[in-house]
Amino acid sequence: MSEPVTLVTGTRKGLGRFLAEHYLAKGHVVVGCSRDESDLKHERYHHFLADVADEKAVKPIFTHLRKTHGKLDHLVNNAGIASMNHVLLTPMSTVDSIFDTNLKGTFLFAREAAKLMQRQKYGRIVNMTTVATPLMLEGEAIYAASKAAVLSLTQVLARELGPFGITVNSVGPTPVKTDLIRSVPKEKLDALLARQALPRFGEPEDVANVVDFFLRPESSFVTAQNIYLGGVA
Repeated sequence: MSEPVTLVTGTRKGLGRFLAEHYLAKGHVVVGCSRDESDLKHERYHHFLADVADEKAVKPIFTHLRKTHGKLDHLVNNAGIASMNHVLLTPMSTVDSIFDTNLKGTFLFAREAAKLMQRQKYGRIVNMTTVATPLMLEGEAIYAASKAAVLSLTQVLARELGPFGITVNSVGPTPVKTDLIRSVPKEKLDALLARQALPRFGEPEDVANVVDFFLRPESSFVTAQNIYLGGVA
């Protein structure tokens, strides 16, 4: 079998960087992207500069995949942004940027990935939701709403893409110590963690474990599922 080809968005740092290195260690060919340059160097890694919501910037990624590898096995829609603001203090520019990255970017990559995956009648797409949605986290109204939309998108895509052998699932991490939660006050994080069945920060390995499960060939009958980590329902 040829090496699995895995596309991960938002790979310059944080969870995306961890996932890129994780799948390189597993022998995958990994294609990543971010708005800024990455210092990740590996013979099986190729990095693109792209805003995930910019269709013109994204299309070359899939042209590369098609011409260089002729396929795409896995997509992990990791790229995401958040901003903690009371709704009365949230500018429309923040609303636009969060929905562009979190929802439009996820949709765009899933659509383009599915075009490649349908050719081989096989594919795995994993999106990122958040526990901020079921926990109704104050100050994260727009972020939580954007990820609720990602969950709905995941479930509908699973139905639309199932006939092509493509599964679509999502994972909702608890807070992981990355730049995404840097602006969240400590007391807010402590209160959030206390509402989990397992009151601790998530680790990148916790997220990768769930993504691994969704990507397995044996998970062909698992689709339209969302797993919140930490015991959040």
